[in-house]
Amino acid sequence: METPKDPKFICNIVIKGLILFLLANLVFAILKPMAFLGRISVYNHLFPGRVRLPYGERPDISYNLSLFNLEAMFASHEIASMPKPKDEYCVILIGDSSVWGFLLHPQDTLSAVLNAQSLSVAGRKLHIYNLGYPTMSITKDLVILNYALNYQPDLVVWLFTLESMPRDKQLASEILQHNPEIVRSLISTYGLKLNPEDPDFVRPTFWDHSIAGERRALADLIRLQIYGMMWSATGIDQYYPEKYDPPQRDLDPDDTFHGLKPPTLNPDDLALEVLDTGVKMAGNIPILLVNEPIYISDGKNSDIRYNFFYPRWIYDQYRQLLTERSHMKGWRYFDVWDLVPAIDYTNSAIHLTPRGETLLAEQVRMAILGVIGK
Repeated sequence: METPKDPKFICNIVIKGLILFLLANLVFAILKPMAFLGRISVYNHLFPGRVRLPYGERPDISYNLSLFNLEAMFASHEIASMPKPKDEYCVILIGDSSVWGFLLHPQDTLSAVLNAQSLSVAGRKLHIYNLGYPTMSITKDLVILNYALNYQPDLVVWLFTLESMPRDKQLASEILQHNPEIVRSLISTYGLKLNPEDPDFVRPTFWDHSIAGERRALADLIRLQIYGMMWSATGIDQYYPEKYDPPQRDLDPDDTFHGLKPPTLNPDDLALEVLDTGVKMAGNIPILLVNEPIYISDGKNSDIRYNFFYPRWIYDQYRQLLTERSHMKGWRYFDVWDLVPAIDYTNSAIHLTPRGETLLAEQVRMAILGVIGK
């Protein structure tokens, strides 16, 4: 009879343990349950839903982190507290880090400023949900929109800028690179002029879907739940540095933009069909398209460039192109590119101070009420 001290007994235990471990990994890789696991969340249950999608580079002090599981990202957000109340008019904001609110406290973001105004329509209170996400790509916005439509919004406000339009930016966002199946589906369904075999797409092997292969993603899911306790207690969801560099005022005498040179912008150089796709995808849900404010320099070479991002020639033609296309397509579009004075930008040509957000919120408020007939 084997005893716990016998080498044979110990060897049998180790072998059985290894077999069970391999079987568990095999089943996990076959079932690919990460999307399902992402829906399991303490947010909107033990803790309130977050007011911004998870994103963070310093989780130890921001109580937030970046992950690539869309199910988990949305499950942690306040919009997942649905079903939508009957007396709510649901407005979602999508866009880049300026919409998410980089360097802004939650109460100073565009969505929070609008919500503080207690807007209503026909007895229904407007609730504005912040579904902006850092990184600049309108294809990234389209993926967020595709998911957000599951929550039955009544209106979509899509803020963007030219830097999110070049074709070389479309698939550069890590969240797209880690979700190639979703991107390929959109490319195929809507005929997007993007490469479904982009070399930056993550291509996991069968065993990458095992428990061992998904250990980092599983750890991120667990950490996101744990950070919910600190976030709900403090309201902190990003790192706020004591100092940061303001937008560049003195600019290089460079008139190129992502390899494009003057004098003429070719519309095909921009992924404008992605905007068309978003409007089609939304169907009967109105979309308000907004060309967001940018920092306008008055420093050296400001006669050549508006800011670090944009030569004047291409940005002016981009604005004209959007105006013409909106008339042709019947888009609900407005342009607030020069709304915010240069003093009201923080560390980037698109990131606003709280006062800048208040100026933008007033224009967006009027545009929203115009769309819904108030």
